[in-house]
Amino acid sequence: MKKISLLIPVYNEEETLYSLFNEVSIVIKNLLTYDFEILFVDDGSADKSLSIIKELHRKDSRVNYISFSRNFGKETAMIAGFDYVSGDAVIVMDADLQDPPNLIPDMIKYWEEGYDDVYAKRRTREGETWLKRYTSHAFYKILQKLTQIPIQEDTGDFRLLDRSAIESLKMMREKQRYTKGMFSWIGFSKKEILFDRRPRQAGSTKWNYMKLFNLALEGVTSFTTFPLRIASIIGIIVSIFSIIYMLIILIKSLIWKDPVQGYPSMMVTILFLGGVQLVSLGIIGEYVGRIFNETKHRPLYIITEYNNKKIYDGGKM
Repeated sequence: MKKISLLIPVYNEEETLYSLFNEVSIVIKNLLTYDFEILFVDDGSADKSLSIIKELHRKDSRVNYISFSRNFGKETAMIAGFDYVSGDAVIVMDADLQDPPNLIPDMIKYWEEGYDDVYAKRRTREGETWLKRYTSHAFYKILQKLTQIPIQEDTGDFRLLDRSAIESLKMMREKQRYTKGMFSWIGFSKKEILFDRRPRQAGSTKWNYMKLFNLALEGVTSFTTFPLRIASIIGIIVSIFSIIYMLIILIKSLIWKDPVQGYPSMMVTILFLGGVQLVSLGIIGEYVGRIFNETKHRPLYIITEYNNKKIYDGGKM
């Protein structure tokens, strides 16, 4: 009998966990030809999430969990889950019930047809502001133009991955993670499923615009060096215009004896060049900072508990 693992990262989701488990249980109860595992990854929750997960573990043998020593972030929670799941296929879903469990049978059906990555694409996004929808759409468009890897637009982490895809993802141990891009980078045969994303059932989102901006920055710097090329191009363009402007000033001064304007033109030039230099240094700094983090060789995560057993697992380098 084939085994399907449900991987659910959790961070302060005490208000949704019971409803999530009930909906998932109803769906998998009808899939009698498969063995199921539900792996919760508690990402250092400060509420009662871990206690609820432990209760579910005691009541249902299919429920497993791992608990982090602190909050490491959803991207890290997913790679920890990949390290621990045991299924022939893994379905990644959020704990806030915005990813409908009733799509699970369709995902499994397409997986049985031979697809290795069955991903859910959002047709509509209820409960989100127009600004968030617009910026999300714009980000995917920009990222697609910057990288040579085909990036799935309007998709999240809700997907089924074959064991071969999971093993490939486990080899990618970088600390600055953008998993949505990694799903595209590894390739494999993919199948799209459209769905209407529901609003949050309870609780509040853990994402704000600053966190979303940082995630977008991870996406750009993780999968393209184009910003570095832009800095070089801007530097070349500024240098060319500087040489042209210098020649104009020399000609006006030497041939037409035209006095050179001093303070205003000098200040504009200095401020403009200073701004260009700072932007270029900032772009370079983003990449250097990521190199610095990778060279420290710290573990991706620290697990303190696995299924009621106190352990120490620092992850793999």
